[in-house]
Amino acid sequence: MFHQYKRGSQPLSSGINAEYGEGKEVFWHSTAHVLGEAMERKYGGCLCYGPPIEGGFYYDISMEQSVCEGDYSGLETIMKNIVKEKQPFQRLVMTKEDLLEMFKYNEFKVRIINNKITTPTTTVYRCGPLIDLCRGPHVRNTGKIKALKVTKNSATYWEGNSEAESLQRVYGISFPDNKLMKEWKVFQEEAAKRDHRKIGLQQELFFFNELSAGSCFWLPKGTIIFNTLQKWIQDEYHKRGFTEVITPNMYNTKLWERSGHWQHYAENMFSFDVEKEKYALKPMNCPGHCILFGHRPRSWRELPLRLADFGVLHRNELSGALSGLTRVRRFQQDDAHIFCAPDQIVDEIRGCLDFLRAVYGILGFTYGLKLSTRPEKYLGEIEVWDDAEARLKKALDEFGEPWEVNPGDGAFYGPKIDITVKDALRRSHQCATIQLDFQLPIRFNLLYNAPDGTEKRPVIVHRAVVGSLERMTGVLTEHFAGKWPFWLSPRQVMIVPVMPMFNDYACQIRDKLHNQHIVVDTDLDDGATLNKKVRNAQLAQYNFIFVVGEKEQASGTVNVRTRDNVVHGEFTVENVTEKLVKLRDSKSNVDNLE
Repeated sequence: MFHQYKRGSQPLSSGINAEYGEGKEVFWHSTAHVLGEAMERKYGGCLCYGPPIEGGFYYDISMEQSVCEGDYSGLETIMKNIVKEKQPFQRLVMTKEDLLEMFKYNEFKVRIINNKITTPTTTVYRCGPLIDLCRGPHVRNTGKIKALKVTKNSATYWEGNSEAESLQRVYGISFPDNKLMKEWKVFQEEAAKRDHRKIGLQQELFFFNELSAGSCFWLPKGTIIFNTLQKWIQDEYHKRGFTEVITPNMYNTKLWERSGHWQHYAENMFSFDVEKEKYALKPMNCPGHCILFGHRPRSWRELPLRLADFGVLHRNELSGALSGLTRVRRFQQDDAHIFCAPDQIVDEIRGCLDFLRAVYGILGFTYGLKLSTRPEKYLGEIEVWDDAEARLKKALDEFGEPWEVNPGDGAFYGPKIDITVKDALRRSHQCATIQLDFQLPIRFNLLYNAPDGTEKRPVIVHRAVVGSLERMTGVLTEHFAGKWPFWLSPRQVMIVPVMPMFNDYACQIRDKLHNQHIVVDTDLDDGATLNKKVRNAQLAQYNFIFVVGEKEQASGTVNVRTRDNVVHGEFTVENVTEKLVKLRDSKSNVDNLE
């Protein structure tokens, strides 16, 4: 198990031990070196980066040919032979000059040595014939790897820069126990069944087209889900004192230069010329909200000012990084910025956390909280950072849920709270964020008139709870495996007449439910049998199927069953409508008509 490599247990080759979470990282990093050695043997070429990632590892290589799925078994065979050889991982210290000589055949390694090694010496690790730049640590030898698999490949660019060289990337997974590999394969099979891209097509929710890569086409049923999520958050905004605004989609790049995004984020923005001026589509809303706050004098009485915006955002993600709804170029999110006085920070953070608890509780997510503190490179004064972090700690303590510190991982402009949710398969997703920002108010010279008549500078709280509605829809599709709870379902009720003579009665019921904003359809296909209609509705994941015939028409009732073939029996139309409205408004994830 990975716990073999946790702190206080088996030492690693460098003499350093790792905690459990780090243990997986160390194990996968070691296997990445095995993959790199196999790729060198098979392809030649020039190896680039080969890090561990969440769920495995990858290695990039520069070569003329492209990797294909047919290469996987050959790579795995070479890797397994390397494992059998039990090649030790040897840590070596070398001078920068010797490294440049050693790697002179590999322009990518030369760039890394010249640009990222700032000391006279650094470490490399040797594994068989492979010597690679690496800090370590690693497992003792390749024999510790008991199970491995090449999982996929893709094209990428050197250091993610689309203007740089194109590379081939190969991904893999490994385990210290064959049982873990078997469990992983079962997990992958279940995940494949829940793949939101597959379900999205099956249920006619959404799709993608290469003519607008990374931008979703929402079909009518998918739009119901999108709008339901948005309306729900808007209702929460109303309860919690947020004001919704609408801001432009494109701005002159002078705005982004002022905010600092142009210097750090320009390559991730879509920019173009308009009348000899450079403009860009917005990748985030905060600079626009700063303009909105600063367009007139503000009083302390207006604070906290909570501005929410569902505006369309664009980010220029690499085509190889796009992945269904979870990684897109065009998206909308429940983005909000709170402009507040320093002494209001704790209350506002507490309010954000309460908002988060309410939303994730309804969605059925568990979540973890991390306080990310001052990074090595930061803007502002240490005293201000210390005070802000203390306020966030206070809010987290009062929130009452477990949390931990993530040292040095804050944004350069302020500390933040990272929120990770776990879905039904226990996979982690980061959707929500809460961040403090002292720098944008300075850059935009934002001020408010304090009670004593002086001008003070506000603090900005950046926050999102569901995050990107696209990403959240993808996560929820897989979380529910396409079996949407009634309140979120794009197919709530299907009405099935037993014979054509009862079609009119079915349509009358449909209209009554429609007037109550229930998503309802009727199956009036006279050529299909009753059983076929019911089965089709169940496969389409309608939450409830209403069967109507002579008896139901005479008594003004419907016969109710579920997609799981649970028979609820006969209800009057008025009674079942009342129950459905109550179920929808409760936002329960259990379809219970009682």
